[in-house]
Amino acid sequence: MAAATFGDLVKAVVDIERKLVAVDAELHSDLEALLLENGSEQKNLWGINLYPEMSGAEFLEFDSLINIRPSQDNRSRGVENEEIREKITEIVAGRIQR
Repeated sequence: MAAATFGDLVKAVVDIERKLVAVDAELHSDLEALLLENGSEQKNLWGINLYPEMSGAEFLEFDSLINIRPSQDNRSRGVENEEIREKITEIVAGRIQR
């Protein structure tokens, strides 16, 4: 997947409530729209990047424009809330086969 798009990364969006992961689009917003169309709520969606050739903490990067949400106290492209980062990490570990 990574080789077909960005070379070293795969974009993904995680629904932390429904424990779903949408992967492989040019934009995080495309994956976000897909999940919204299928019953997800905006407040539960977080954009990440996956680096298949990396391991450990370097495999998952919390970075996406869809994460900028002042209304949820997230003012950056990252995921500032540690509890949400942990949920994302657990969901990805359970859903993404490596």
